[in-house]
Amino acid sequence: MKDNRGQKVDVRFQKIQVRRWIFGFFCSLLPTFCFLSLVLLAGCGKREIKNIHSQGKNIICFGDSITCGYGVNSGEDYPSVLIKLVEFPIINAGVDGDTTFAALERLENDVLAKNPRLVIVEFCGNDFLKKIPRKDTVKNLSKIIDRIQEKGAMVALVDISSGFFFQEYRQDFKKLAEEKKVIFIPVILNKIITNPAMKSDFFHPNARGYRVIAQRIHQAISEHIK
Repeated sequence: MKDNRGQKVDVRFQKIQVRRWIFGFFCSLLPTFCFLSLVLLAGCGKREIKNIHSQGKNIICFGDSITCGYGVNSGEDYPSVLIKLVEFPIINAGVDGDTTFAALERLENDVLAKNPRLVIVEFCGNDFLKKIPRKDTVKNLSKIIDRIQEKGAMVALVDISSGFFFQEYRQDFKKLAEEKKVIFIPVILNKIITNPAMKSDFFHPNARGYRVIAQRIHQAISEHIK
């Protein structure tokens, strides 16, 4: 009887261990599933993208330190990784510390004069740090999008939020993307900003983090640049 009881205990223990492993396995997949779900929801219903038949030559990555590749060596920034995934030339027009006001000032020379096919717009971090009202950030981005679209190029709007981090901007950016008929790339820093193994400092990604960003952007834009 004692042996039988021991065997039953062992079987129960093994079942518990198996259940724990299965639970842990699915939990490990959750971040990827969440990101893919958000991307799919952002593009749900095949929203119309303005200037989808753009005849421009270049993909221009227009942003701040996240775009210019702060914290990593030359060639490890996300535009340098993205160029290996697409068939179009890519120009890195990122400037560390840029706000949306500064972006408006250099838009003509750094973007519109470069024959853009698609412009990937990534701003808001420095607006937040410099306490620029969110409504002004959105207003500036709206102007930037309008001028790019007037040039005949597509726009992809990048949201750098993750969880509660910049979540107010996420809703504003999503609404703006819908209104302007641009590609929306949500939560680009999801599971990067909270993972020390993917960061070079408190905020900026390292080479591994920028590779993930490039892959996420490619996933969002690939069907629109064929």
